[in-house]
Amino acid sequence: MPDVEFGARKVFFMLFLMLGPIKILVPFVTITKTWEPTLRRQVAQRAIFFSAGALAVAGLLGRTMLENFEISLPVLAMTGGIILFLVALRTILQQSASLTDHSLTPDRAPDIKLAFSPLAFPTIVTPYGIAAVIVFATLAGNRQAEGLTVAAIVLSILALDWLAMLFADAILKWVGTSLQVLAVVLGVTQAALGLQIILHSFNMMEW
Repeated sequence: MPDVEFGARKVFFMLFLMLGPIKILVPFVTITKTWEPTLRRQVAQRAIFFSAGALAVAGLLGRTMLENFEISLPVLAMTGGIILFLVALRTILQQSASLTDHSLTPDRAPDIKLAFSPLAFPTIVTPYGIAAVIVFATLAGNRQAEGLTVAAIVLSILALDWLAMLFADAILKWVGTSLQVLAVVLGVTQAALGLQIILHSFNMMEW
């Protein structure tokens, strides 16, 4: 991506907290704890399909709108940096409650519709996750390689979400506390990276 270089590793790192599996574990277990394993797998699979479809549509529509307004690359990069910083800050400040969320009704009656809401929306596909995908898709522009890279990264993160739901009980049992520490470490790193992108975008602008 000319003038604005994120790279596949940075894009993956940026999207991981926004769309990644850390935040899906507790809601999934809370909702499906008493369900049959077959139904749990079906719900997990449908949640990922819904999420992938929503992100694809949002990315295409958002990219079209931003390109029609002819927003400059530095401004798009700054938008990504601000989103990254705010999400990282939110993660750091609220992480203590993320694995003990009681807002969901535990052991809800089995219903395949729950794959759509609240699992796919807004747990996996968050508003800020959609915003980040739109920014990265727009930055890729008409360059097929960069566009495919963004798509592959999003799909790989959704695959991790799917695996996390399949093994959610074991993950929370053995590494639940470690996930809180990991999320904070990732949050601090992403906050710093977000600020770096914002400052770099300022330097790229023509005043």
